[in-house]
This record gives sequence, C-alpha cells and structure tokens, in this order.
Amino acid sequence: MVNLSGWRRLAPLALLAPLLAAAPARAEIEPGDLTLTVTAERNGNAAPFAREMVLLRIHGLYRQQILLEEVVQPTLANFSWTQLGRDNWSKARLPDGQVGLAFDRTIAIFPHHAGDFTLEPFIHRLTVNDAGTRRVVDVRSEPIPFPVARWTQGSGGPDAKEPWWLPARDVSVTDSWSPDPETVKLGETTRRIVTVEAQGVVAEGLPPRPVMRTRGILTFAGPVTRETIITPSGPVARATYQWDVRPGVPEVIPLEAISIPWFDTVSRTMRETEIPARQIGGGLVDRDSGLAPPQGASPLVAAAAGLAAFGLGLVLLGFGPGGTRLRLNAARRRALRRAAAAGDPEAFRAEVGRAMQAEPELAEIWQADPAIAARLTALDRAVYAPAGGAAPDLADLARRLGRGARIRTAAASASRLKPLDGPA
Repeated sequence: MVNLSGWRRLAPLALLAPLLAAAPARAEIEPGDLTLTVTAERNGNAAPFAREMVLLRIHGLYRQQILLEEVVQPTLANFSWTQLGRDNWSKARLPDGQVGLAFDRTIAIFPHHAGDFTLEPFIHRLTVNDAGTRRVVDVRSEPIPFPVARWTQGSGGPDAKEPWWLPARDVSVTDSWSPDPETVKLGETTRRIVTVEAQGVVAEGLPPRPVMRTRGILTFAGPVTRETIITPSGPVARATYQWDVRPGVPEVIPLEAISIPWFDTVSRTMRETEIPARQIGGGLVDRDSGLAPPQGASPLVAAAAGLAAFGLGLVLLGFGPGGTRLRLNAARRRALRRAAAAGDPEAFRAEVGRAMQAEPELAEIWQADPAIAARLTALDRAVYAPAGGAAPDLADLARRLGRGARIRTAAASASRLKPLDGPA
C-alpha cells in the first residue's frame, strides 16, 4: 500500500515551487530564521465565558526552503475546536528585505468551563534544506495563558439550565407558514418552519426546539435539522425547527412570541430575539360564502352592509380616524430599554439599526419626526464621529421609539401602496 500522507503535506508547498526556487539557500539555520506565533483574538479583549468562540491565529514566518511540513497541535483538553478553511501559504517580505514564506492557519476554539488554562505550544514540524542536507526542525510557539471567566451577571449564564446559553456575534430568526395561519379553518393544517442562525457558534450550540403550545391548537413537531457553515471569520450555525399546526376550536387562537435570549459577544451584553407572535384563524374568509349577501336579504340590508364594508376599508387604508398603528414588538422595546439602562450608546445604536432594518416604515416615521431625528443624529455623532459627542438621553429616546405611530392620512396610505402601483 502506498502511503500518501507525505504527498498530501507536500501538495500545498508544490504550488509554491517558484517561490521556493527564488529563495536563496542558506548555509545554516540561524536564530529567527524560523518563527511560529499563535495569537488569541478575544472578543472585546475580555476573558471569554464558557462555550464562547475565540479565534486562534497561527502564523509562521520562514527564511529556509521547506520541503515537507506538518502542524502538531496540542491536545486542547478543555476546549472544543474547528479549523476555519485551509492553510494558507504566501510569499512574505522579511524585515531585512529578503523573500521568505508565510504560513497561516485559523482555528476557532470553545472553552468547556470557567478556569485558568494554558494553551500549550503548537509545533510546526518542517523538513528544510540545510546547506544541501534534509533536516527536520520543530518550530514551537510560546504557551498562552488563557483564563475563562465565570458568569457574574445574575440569572442565566453558561451554567444555568434555563434559559439556553447562546453566546454569539449575532442571532437572526426567520419564520414562515404554509398556508398563512390566519386563513386556516377548523380541522385544517398549516406548517410552521422557524430558522435560527447564529454567528460564532457551531450547530450543537443552538437551543433545542422551542415549545409551541397554547389552548385550542394541536401541534405535531417535525424533524430538527442543524448545520455548521465555516467562514473565514468563524462558524455560522443554522437550525431549522418544524411544526404542523391544526386549530381545534373555531375561534381565533393567538400564539404568543417565543423569546430567545442570547449573549452578544461583541458588546458583552445580554440581548433577546424572538419568534414572532401570530394568530390562527380569523383572517381571510371564504369568497363564496363571505362576500355575497345572505339569501333573502332586503336591498336595505345589503346596502347597509356595503356601506359598512366601505367604511372599514377607509379605516384600513388610513382615511378613518384610527388609521394603521405601527409599533416595535415587545422584544425590541425591551432591548432598547436594557441598552438605555446600561448607558451603552453603542449597544443602543446597534438595537436601533436592527429595528430600522426590521421596520422600515417606522424608520421613515422616525426620520420625519424632528425631535426623534435630532436625537438619532446626536446618537450617531456620539458613536461614529471621530471626535465623539454627547449622547442623547437614551431612556427618553427608548420611550419615544417605543410609542409607535399611526398612519392617518391618505398620503401616507398611498405611499405604502405605491410600490404595488408600478411606474406612473
């Protein structure tokens, strides 16, 4: 049997043959000719919590011609880990102007529990051309002290059974139904599919399927699928949960939102996203039975029903006194209040950005309100301007953004329908 392991290690270097040929052969290996460094990229330069991702950047810089290579990794007994992509070899200009080789590898590690640990040296075992002789050299990195912090921020945290601990750079939720749940009648079934995606997490780190249970419905849980997508900046985890939902009563059935708390590893604060609230039934009616007047109805009754329907249409379009009310959902309002209470303008601005992206119509209303627009401008100046600036009253701004607004005028309603009208 032919042993191909040596050829596999040689393959990346074969692509750099022109670079190796261009590099001058050195008579002997001198101190500093072969160096290997490992750098831990901690989120916010803070000690990580258990199961929080930390990137290890492994970088080698070599003057000698390299014939074979192999990375010997320490055991990492208290960590889970995954390599992010393939090793990268490139030509590098050394401080003295000579041309050498650079080696780069990125590993994501996840500590299992709190404590003071040390990452033992990585070893790059190189076969080099030393004055015309093949020689095996072990290039070692320095050990790295690696403390893992204990959770001290109250409830939750890595060791709590509830809620699920989810440290991530960002978390998003997608909710889809087929058919629309508001059109489902007694005895019919609709399928709900929820996808949760988290950056900086592997698939096993996502929470189990949420419990979706309320009075008046029957739910049949489907399979859960999980996948980990490897990117240069870290893994991205995706889980898809599925239910078949059937109403058991003829009334409208409200489904409450399902909260998913998570720890933002960038701002080092707890956040919350949610699977949105919906309702079963009570939406579109059957056209044959719902739109035609009842048999035997008098012309006056039919006319009254038509006027009532017309008046309801005016209210829905914004001509009526009530108009259409727009408001941030409860989870986003709570997130704004938490960031305001923490006095964290950066976290508050991040929440505002998420709200604007989720509710573009509300974002337009905020920009049209001089008081809110002025406060948002001051917030942007405080967060993004090089010279900084005084942040506005975050608590007051959270209240203003959380109040909601009504679309009362025909012009506002027309602007909402304009994309459906096509070009003028």
